[in-house]
Amino acid sequence: MKKSKALQNAESRRAIPEDALERASRLWLESLALLKRVSPRTTAAYRYDLKDYLGFLRARDLATPDRVQAKDVGDYLLMLRRAGAAASTLARRRSALRGFHAHCHRIGIADQDPAAALPALKLGRRLPKALAIEEIERLLAQPGEQTPLSLRDRALLELGYASGLRVSELVGLDRASILWEDRAVRVLGKGDKQRLVPFGRPAAEALRAYLDGARPQLARRANEEALFLNRWGRRLSRMGFWKILAGYARRADLGGELFIQHGSSSAPRARRASFR
Repeated sequence: MKKSKALQNAESRRAIPEDALERASRLWLESLALLKRVSPRTTAAYRYDLKDYLGFLRARDLATPDRVQAKDVGDYLLMLRRAGAAASTLARRRSALRGFHAHCHRIGIADQDPAAALPALKLGRRLPKALAIEEIERLLAQPGEQTPLSLRDRALLELGYASGLRVSELVGLDRASILWEDRAVRVLGKGDKQRLVPFGRPAAEALRAYLDGARPQLARRANEEALFLNRWGRRLSRMGFWKILAGYARRADLGGELFIQHGSSSAPRARRASFR
């Protein structure tokens, strides 16, 4: 009877004798799956991490877990950091190494745990993506239709880019916030502090087109003071803004988190537009 390919592969693997490091790795991974009920996905990730780590140890002629020193573990993580490994990768590798060596010490195949004193990793915050000028222009060009929502979106993006307002400040603007003679907006920021923020000609033109040709069609109440309205005539929310931005980012073929770095060239002064 012909054996299945899976069975042949399993028998082939059993025919190759395990070394001490592989056996220790297998025992730890089995304990994770059987005793600690770690998910198959996490177990597979740790298996991949250990394969790389064991290769590093063999290159140093460290054939058994009891020969590994704290310096070897630290040197491995330092090598990954210098190679540009992501902070999340470093954190998972550190976790795998701590678990593996703790297991080896616990079951008696190593006299010490060389990973026990590993310092904590400072992951930091992942920086958002900074857009190049041509990407910004592509994004701002997306709402090109003359529909009420497109005119609103054009004004929203142009003003946000030119002024550098936080999203909460941008959607919190009222019609009375615009000072046309100064070409600026009056912003109520944190701590109820007011400030004047200038904007450029492209933002002014987009705002005029929105206020004259689109906002009257969106507004359901004559006394609605919010500058930017949603399709139901109410103040646009932060979540609404992010959905709009994400939609145009997809259309402009921009991926990841957006961080618009430069102000409009025609603005009175360059400002950072963070869209927070």
